[in-house]
Order: sequence, then C-alpha cells, then structure tokens
Amino acid sequence: MAYITLDKKHFFNNLDIIAKLSYGKDKIALVLKDNAYGHGLREMAQMAQEYGITKAVVRLQEEAEIVADFFDYILVLADIPEDANEKIRYTINDLANIEKFPKGTKVEIKVNTGMNRNGIEMDELREAFEAIKKHGLQLEAVFTHHSCADEDACVFEQQNKNFAKIKEDARVLQKEFGMEKLRFHSCNSAALFQTKHFSEDMARVGIAAYGCMELPQSQEVQQLQSVLSVYAKKISTRHLHEGDCVGYGASYKADKSCIVGNYDFGYGDGFLRICSNQYVTPQGIKLLGRISMDNSSFLSDDRELLIFDDAREIAKAAQTISYEVLTSLKANLKRVVLE
Repeated sequence: MAYITLDKKHFFNNLDIIAKLSYGKDKIALVLKDNAYGHGLREMAQMAQEYGITKAVVRLQEEAEIVADFFDYILVLADIPEDANEKIRYTINDLANIEKFPKGTKVEIKVNTGMNRNGIEMDELREAFEAIKKHGLQLEAVFTHHSCADEDACVFEQQNKNFAKIKEDARVLQKEFGMEKLRFHSCNSAALFQTKHFSEDMARVGIAAYGCMELPQSQEVQQLQSVLSVYAKKISTRHLHEGDCVGYGASYKADKSCIVGNYDFGYGDGFLRICSNQYVTPQGIKLLGRISMDNSSFLSDDRELLIFDDAREIAKAAQTISYEVLTSLKANLKRVVLE
C-alpha cells in the first residue's frame, strides 16, 4: 500500500525557525487540526513533544483527547464539551454559545477583527464578559484570526489595529469583572512571518511547521523544509504499443511503445483527480491517464515511486493550495517517521 514518510529533521528545522521568530519554543502552539494537516495526528504530536512544544491547537474534542498526553495546553477551535477539562481550553465563536459550556470550563474568546467568519463582534466584548461571568466559565484568553497576512498588507494592518483595540478593552473588562490576567494571540503562520517584533503570548503555527508555506519575499520561509512525502508501490506492469490507451475514458494514448506501471495511490487515498494527465513526479516521471480510485498509472516500471515530496508542487497541478493536497491524504495510509 502507498505510504507517507515524515522527516523529523525537516520538522525540527522548521520549528527552530519558528522559535526564533516567536522568541522561544514555549510561544509555539502547533496547529494539529485535520489529522495534523494530513501528516498524522499522533505522529506529529509525539515529535512536537520531543522537540519541546507544550501547546497544541485542534479543531475537535476528539482530537484533543488523542493528543492530551503530549501537551500541557490544548485549544479546541470548534467544539463544545460535555464536561470541563483542566488541560483543554475551548473557543467561544458566538455569543449564543456561551450558555452551552459547562460551568468551570476554561474558555477563550475569539473576536472577529475583519475576517468575518467565526468570533464575536468587537462591540460584543462586554456582553461576552458578562455572560462568561454569569455562567461560571473561566476566561483565559482573547484571540483573533488573520485573513490576509500573506496577501494584503492593508487588511493585515487594519486587523492588527482592531485587535490592539480589543486588547485594551479586554484588559479593562478583566479588571472590572475581577478575572485573572488574560493572554492574547493572533498570529497564524503567515502573520508570524510578517511580524517584525512578535510580542504576544503565543503563535498558532500550522503550515509553516509542516514546511509548505508560500511567502516568496520572506528569507525565513525559503529555509523551511517540507516534512511529508508520499510513496506508492507498483501493482502491475503493462507493455503498451503505439495507439494503446490507459485508464478510464481512454484519455491517454501512447505515441510509441512503452512500459507503464500501475501504482497503489488513487483519489480514494487522496490523490486529487484533477491531476490526471498533467502531473509529473519530482523525478520527472509522467502520470498517464485518469487517476482511479485505488491506483494511478505512470511512465515507469520502478517497484516504488515517489509521488510528491512537497505539497506546494503538486498543488500547482491540482490548481489548488498545499492545505487541500495535504488534508486530502487518508488517515489509513501508513506514516513512517524518518529520524
């Protein structure tokens, strides 16, 4: 079966760069949602712990429970628990959700500073504090999320200004409501690499840690290394003659005699079908015909084939972004950590 390798040296290299920008590995909160961007939740959590990362960010309660033994702090972005948990914090994405959290739950308020997706509105901050106090929740932090840190400097600057205002207001409200000192965080990968002097309590870093960030103007980004590679094993070999076709729809026709290998990596494993007939592997081997559910054909007779070792490159063929390529990889694919 096709399998994935995870390069620990590359991962640690990326974390070294991130730790330098955030002024310490203790400021790094590794984003592990969606199976650690397809890399493997437990595998990446274990390596992160080995490096010294103590904070993680996930999407669901289930994910938090899987990695609970690896971290001191876990932030859940999109779930509401049945019971309070000492180690896990939960995100308030909407005022209406506050009453749904069990008493004693540790929570963090997400504020909409311009992305207009999740989070309370800026003018709802006092109301949120009042509801949190009323329902007996433990407010620990206030945060936001950037929409254009790597694309639009003006939007990035405005969101930073909005969050600076939120910090001021939150500190006043914290004292007024007799709460403990609050933490603040806003930087995702792109925002961290665009910030000259990082000064927040932590940075929520995802794609940069996995080495697939795109920010051409950043020298630090150029030093990041892709962690994940996908390999497929040959199922069968076919000897084609000129005019023979390959795969569904006969969309590839051989222009001369050749040997074609069929490999065990298809769209059922996460090989995006849009790559059909237009992808070339890092070793220059051409994909032939349509990608099938469980296999794909290449102009190769090798027993094993490197499908890709940098999601950014295959994303170009798929006309998408590396995030989609990575998170499409199925969890049942074996993941091997390279020491």
